[in-house]
Amino acid sequence: MSKGSKGTGKFVLGAAIGAAVGAIAGILTAPKSGKETRTDIKEKACEAKDIAGEKVEEGKKAVKSLKGKVSARDKKDKSGKA
Repeated sequence: MSKGSKGTGKFVLGAAIGAAVGAIAGILTAPKSGKETRTDIKEKACEAKDIAGEKVEEGKKAVKSLKGKVSARDKKDKSGKA
């Protein structure tokens, strides 16, 4: 991974955490009843869980793809062909 892509990943992670904290703060300070607030928190948590699941699946696919490329390169190196 290049130095630039590590910085981008950290920025995206920071932005996601900041957005989550902002959403939680907004929900907790909104003038709603406790029941409505709990419902909002539950809905946001479910959305976050779904998004996290999607990102995990994307990561798994990326790792699988990278693993295939590395395996192919290793086989190529072992065969002595360039």
